[in-house]
Formats: sequence, C-alpha cells, structure tokens
Amino acid sequence: MKRFKLKLIIVLSILLVIFFIGISMYTSYTKIEDTVEEAIANQNLEAAKSIAKAIDLETYERFLKERNRDEDYWTIRHYLNDAREKLGVLYVYTLEVDNPTRSKVLIVGYPENKDNPNEFLIGEVCTVPEAQVKLAYEEGKPFVTEILEDTKYGHHYITVGTPIMNAEGEIISYLSIDISTDTLDVIKESVVNSNIALLVVSGLFIIIIIISFFLLQKWYQKEVGTTEYTYQKEIKTLMASVSSLRHDYINHIQVLHGLLHLGEVDQAKKYVDSLSKDIQTIESIKLNLDNPGLAILLQTKKLTCQNQQIDIEITVDDNPFDNIKTIDLINILSNIIDNAIEATMELPEEQRKITVSCKADEIYYTFSITNAGRKLPDINQIFKQGYSTKKVEKGRVRGQGLFIVKETINKYNGTITLDTTNEKEIIAIVKIPTK
Repeated sequence: MKRFKLKLIIVLSILLVIFFIGISMYTSYTKIEDTVEEAIANQNLEAAKSIAKAIDLETYERFLKERNRDEDYWTIRHYLNDAREKLGVLYVYTLEVDNPTRSKVLIVGYPENKDNPNEFLIGEVCTVPEAQVKLAYEEGKPFVTEILEDTKYGHHYITVGTPIMNAEGEIISYLSIDISTDTLDVIKESVVNSNIALLVVSGLFIIIIIISFFLLQKWYQKEVGTTEYTYQKEIKTLMASVSSLRHDYINHIQVLHGLLHLGEVDQAKKYVDSLSKDIQTIESIKLNLDNPGLAILLQTKKLTCQNQQIDIEITVDDNPFDNIKTIDLINILSNIIDNAIEATMELPEEQRKITVSCKADEIYYTFSITNAGRKLPDINQIFKQGYSTKKVEKGRVRGQGLFIVKETINKYNGTITLDTTNEKEIIAIVKIPTK
C-alpha cells in the first residue's frame, strides 16, 4: 500500500512539474512575442523619425495650404512610397492631428491606382486609436499602437507615429508607419525557432527532477520509519533550487534576445561572459556518488548555497559510507550543514563560505563542515535539547537539530566536536567508527 501511494505521489508530482514547466514555457513564448513586437515597433519609430526629418518641408507646407492632388502632393507621395518600399512595411503616410479624438490621413505613400484614382482620399479618417491621437494632440509625442484591424483595407497591423516639424520647430503634421502582423509573425517564428535551446534546457531540468524522484523511490525501498519524511524534505529543496536556476536562465535568454534585436552585440557578449559562473554551477550537478542519498543531499545543499550567494566546496571520498544507515547519515549532515548555512547568511556575501569534507579510512568515517561565522557562545550547552543561539520565533521549535545529531552519532559510538578558529570560522567534525 505504501509503495502504491509513493508511486502515485511520484506520478502526480511529475505531472505537476511538467504542467508548471509548460506554463512557464508558454509565458516565455508570450514574452518573446512581446519583445519582438516592441523591438520592431521601436525600430520603425526610429525610421519614421528619419523620414520625417528628411521630408521636403517647403513642398509639404505648400501642399498643406492647398490640399489638392497637385504636383506637390505627388512629390511627397512618391517620396513616402519610396520609403515604404525600402522599409518593406504596409504603409507610410502623413496624418493631420487637429483634435484629441480622431486623426485624418493626408498623403499615403503608395503607387497610383489608375483604376481607382480616388483611392486614399485626402482627409480620410484614420484608424489610429483615440488614446494615441490624444497623446499626439496634447503632448506632441511619438506613439505606438497595439495591433489594429482595418476593415476597409483588410489589414492587421501596428502603427507608429512621430511629429513632422517645420523650420520653427512647430508640429505641422505626423509621419506614420503601419507594420503588417504578417511581418511580425515571420520574425516571431524565426525568434522562437532560435529558442529551441531553451526548450532543450527545460527538458534537461525535467529529466533531472525525474531522475531525482526515481532515486528517491529506490532509496525509499531500502529504508523505513522516518526516511520518507526526510527525503521529501530534501527533494522539495532540490526542486525549488533547480526551478530557481531555470527561471533565472530563462530571464537571461530573454535579455540576450532583447539586446541582440536592438543591435547591442557588445552588451550581449558581456552579458554572456557574466553567466559563466551560473553555467558551471548547472554543469556540476552530477548525482554520481556511491551513496545516492548522500549525493542528493549534497547537491541540494550546493544548489541552496548557490541561490544564497554562498561559496561552498565539497569533497567526498570514493566510498559508499554504508556502515551508517542512510537516514542517519542524512540527519547528521543535513542538520549541521543547515546550521552552517544559517550562520553564514548573517555575513556579507563576500565573506560567505562553507567547506564540506566526507572522508573514509579503515578506522573512521570523518565528516568535516567548516563555515565562516561568529564565535560559538557556549560549547558545553549547544548539544542540549531545546538550546538555541537563534531568536525565538512564534510557532517554531528551536534547539532540536544538534541534539538529534548528537543522539544519532551516539548510536554508532561516534564523536562530534565543535570549535571556533581565528574567531572567524566554525568547524564541526564528526567521527564514526567504520566497524
């Protein structure tokens, strides 16, 4: 019955992990889409500013006085059409913004349609939303719209607009560009395809978590009593740490794509260089010790330290440490390392350091945990039940960890010593006979 319940828990947990990773991937995809839209909109807004600055002001101002399809109109129209073709956008046109609710199209850069000479009438109401029209009218600022639909011409597009100013610096019109969603979709697809590596990383994290679950299942079959509780506690910490690393990695990928789309190649290179430490940390996650329980514990604590900006060094002899029950080994090391982490967290980041050593010879298993921290207040009292150097917190029982460690070590006729070196380091040494 217990085995069935454990398998059910494992299956449900895996499904939940896959479900939440799926949600995370969907969110990442949505963010990529938004980033692409924003990057393209900003790029075309800069193009609109360049076109507005280069327009023949004398010719355009003469057109504004007459507003007829005369020579001045066609000069500006050909100029705008040439810009449209070079940019590969839907439309490039000028707008009249003389009220806070609606704008009017003046000249659309498009080839003449002899079959329909009245196409693109001067003064036709434009589809730019009221919010952007109001911004342009009241503040004279550039604008970017959401995706719009033009039912008359059957287009879906984003519009950007920027002021056209005369020689005196007065706004006389607006220069707008419509970017088709078809163009956006092609670029989005290209960006998403380039993110296949992100999907692979997500898959690797799923595999790591699934392997951890199966290792726990195998481990559980050999242990009884309180083993299940202890392992669930450690695997939850492992999952939280891996999830945190994965979340950070996704954010890094999104930032890199944003920098590359904006053409900031040097900044992107510097950002990649800064990620080398995180990449080395992820590559170091290897559950290849002879004792799988010890492997999971140490890797969990390693990830926890990494997330808390604690420098941790771990050395383990090639030995299964099988003369100690795994549950007891976990209880001993977990409590001591957790205490070391809590003590180290009180220090500035640059001073946080923990060293863990697991050695074995013909006589003893020796476990040494050294951490930076303040001097221990009372060595003689620290192993007593209920004694704690930490502040009392409502609803939380303190002073049990080292008492349990001491009781467990006594079962194996072992010893534990705690000492402070140089007033800056605390070292815990556990010795347990191998026979």
